[in-house]
Amino acid sequence: MVDFNCDVGEGIANEHLLMPHITSCNIACGGHFGDENSIDETIQCALKNNVLIGAHPSFSDKENFGRKWIQITNENLSESIQYQMDLFMERMFLNKATLHHIKPHGALYNAIAKDKNIAKIFVNSILKYSRNSFLYVPYKSEIEKVAIKNNIKIIYEAFADRNYNDDLTLVNRTYSNATITDKKKVFQHVSKIVFEGKVKTISGIQKEIKAATFCVHSDTENAVEIIKYLSKKFKK
Repeated sequence: MVDFNCDVGEGIANEHLLMPHITSCNIACGGHFGDENSIDETIQCALKNNVLIGAHPSFSDKENFGRKWIQITNENLSESIQYQMDLFMERMFLNKATLHHIKPHGALYNAIAKDKNIAKIFVNSILKYSRNSFLYVPYKSEIEKVAIKNNIKIIYEAFADRNYNDDLTLVNRTYSNATITDKKKVFQHVSKIVFEGKVKTISGIQKEIKAATFCVHSDTENAVEIIKYLSKKFKK
């Protein structure tokens, strides 16, 4: 069985439709979206569906949904991440839930994949929260190296509904081919990674990649259709 995850608690209000078909989730904790109520509701939905729960911290930027790089000092970035994690862990404790993993969101995810300094800041900011949990990371990334060096357990992640550049970064969302919405093409994309350990980039090159969990974004236009299809196909 393949592990599928979704970024949730982001105001899309489709969690109840996604949760029965995924195995782990990443809950927005106040940076790009989220407050106590949305976090509580999403945690409860995950618990009801036996879905593993992860925190989904981001740049503190609700205006751009955390998907744009913002200028921020190292100190403020660290404080923001820890504030989000403290809020999330408080809600987890009150809901009697266990943290399975941490997965950064959007521009922060992309930044720590390529920038060693930001990766170090992120890891230092989450160390106290990650002792008994995992960190979702992209294959051959800076955050992977820094996490391993700091004895953080990692799980490689790939994106089911996103196309890749030749350097294994995601195609920028400003381009029309950034997102894959055809469920059959998504299945082919994931299958190639699962069974061949390769991804076909937008230039047609096949690059080595590893992944143990695959993300479908909850705000992809037909996310529910995609995740239902993938869940069904990979259970066969």
